Amino acid sequence: MAKVSKKRKVALSLFDQSKSYSLAEASKIVKEITSTKFDSSVDVAIRLGVDPKKANQMVRGVVSLPHGTGKTVRVLALVPPEKEAEAKAAGADFVGLDEYIEKIKGGWTDVDVIITVPQVMGKIGALGRVLGPRGLMPNPKTGTVTMEIGKAVTDSKGGKIDFKVDKAGIIHAAVGKVSFDAAKIAENANELIQAIMKLKPSSAKGTYVRSVALSSTMSPGISVESKVYNG
Repeated sequence: MAKVSKKRKVALSLFDQSKSYSLAEASKIVKEITSTKFDSSVDVAIRLGVDPKKANQMVRGVVSLPHGTGKTVRVLALVPPEKEAEAKAAGADFVGLDEYIEKIKGGWTDVDVIITVPQVMGKIGALGRVLGPRGLMPNPKTGTVTMEIGKAVTDSKGGKIDFKVDKAGIIHAAVGKVSFDAAKIAENANELIQAIMKLKPSSAKGTYVRSVALSSTMSPGISVESKVYNG
């Protein structure tokens, strides 16, 4: 049996592991049980009653968190010259095209989001082996392949996140930092869950939201009441 650290024992003593809490209560608890010296991320894990192996049950989307993620998002805009000024004005950290494509081919991926326009996807497609595994490949479904470059950059830096159900039927996403007020953590998490609710596949049978858990970096998970999301 793995040894439980003193800090974890203290954290586990501050809440009832057998109980499911409201999102507001869980958001307060996650702040209380976090003891890291850095500003930990607050994460939510939502287990869905879907079969991700079936194309018609894949749950994927984007959502703008009302209070942002608390994370500094580095944005690369891979755009032709006529779109560079728009990207820079919106706050993109890196702007260009061919020179950055070459850097990426060489292994550079020091960014969080890549945004581009439809007409250059042909060039970027060749970067799939590098960008795909890192979740950086631009995709129209997540709003990162668009002619509205300025809006896409602003959204990405302001709290827009994309989410996707994994092979186990779980969606993991960061919804803030421990330094956030508990109310803001709860509002961000609820915004994500509501977005997921709207994407419920018609082919999914039974309970859609099977469980919800809130945690911070290195903290135990706190069970959140999921019945309220299933009606």
